[in-house]
Amino acid sequence: MSRAFNFSAGPAMLPEAVMRKAESEFLDWNNTGMSVMEMSHRSKEYMSVAHQMEADLREVMAIPDNYKVLFIHGGASLQFAGIPMNLAEQGDTVDYLNTGVWSTKAIKEASRYTNVNVIAGGQEANPTEVPDISEWQFSDDAKYIHICSNETITGLELQDEHLEAIFSQGKPVIADMSSNIMSREIDVNKYAMIYAGAQKNIGPAGLAIVIVREDMLGHARSNTPTLLNWEIYANNESMFNTPATYAWYLAGLVFDWIKTTGGVKHIATVNQKKASKLYQYIDESDFYSNSIKVSERSWMNVTFNLKNSDLDAEFLEQSKAAGLLSLKGHKAFGGMRASIYNAMPEEGIDALIVFMKQFALDNA
Repeated sequence: MSRAFNFSAGPAMLPEAVMRKAESEFLDWNNTGMSVMEMSHRSKEYMSVAHQMEADLREVMAIPDNYKVLFIHGGASLQFAGIPMNLAEQGDTVDYLNTGVWSTKAIKEASRYTNVNVIAGGQEANPTEVPDISEWQFSDDAKYIHICSNETITGLELQDEHLEAIFSQGKPVIADMSSNIMSREIDVNKYAMIYAGAQKNIGPAGLAIVIVREDMLGHARSNTPTLLNWEIYANNESMFNTPATYAWYLAGLVFDWIKTTGGVKHIATVNQKKASKLYQYIDESDFYSNSIKVSERSWMNVTFNLKNSDLDAEFLEQSKAAGLLSLKGHKAFGGMRASIYNAMPEEGIDALIVFMKQFALDNA
């Protein structure tokens, strides 16, 4: 049985080579007689897995030596609280750019712990474009600036001009990159902290990656829970308590896959081609449409609507039968969504376009 093309926004498709490797090692990793998930996290065997995993991530993202890489429980959403608790006091001001649902969630949580200035946005739950830079209102005394670089629900992605306007403020920049981490090359040096849930471009759900500049550590407020304090993770190789060992292992296989398939630079070329191909078909069709501002469309999450929404259920039923899975859009935005993360091969895009063309012909 061949694998289907899974367009889920997360938990998302993993590279087939990674799944095959994990399958071959599932019962016996490296002739130890144990599965990785059965090993003590402090054993020399597992520590070799953990160290290689971090080394590979540092290599593929070109992470400088003055940044710590932390592997944390709870997914990215736990960091919505962790960020203000590590970087600001109760009365401090922090700046957040609101570009959609995930920005809004981060703002709501941060507001429990500090004063949030919304730079721009928030007038609608799911905007289809980034607020114009001329409208942005930064705080002079902000402890940091927070952004969500890619809004998964709508498929709205910050562009270079947005990022440069943010970096120009000279404040520590915090970025939620859950749905576009490693999708293209970035300069890690420009960020004070990057975080991402694993379940889109990294591995299984439940794990979060935190890449934090060393000078951002050691500032947690006194009542920060131990397992939200980044310094605790940094001082204990992310092993203050038992980590999600199998999720780490699978993430490590993904980092190795990126490395051996040409690195992030090559991945970015493929991602741009995949997204351009799908958007071009949608734009040329009179049956499908995309509502996101063209210059701000995501490479990772392609949203679209059928001309006749009464056909949505039939589209989803037939696409599933064709081995094209999880195309239903988020309930907050509706329509369809094809999440085409790093693991989605170009063949998956080609198969989706063929199906969409035929469905349009059949329902013209």
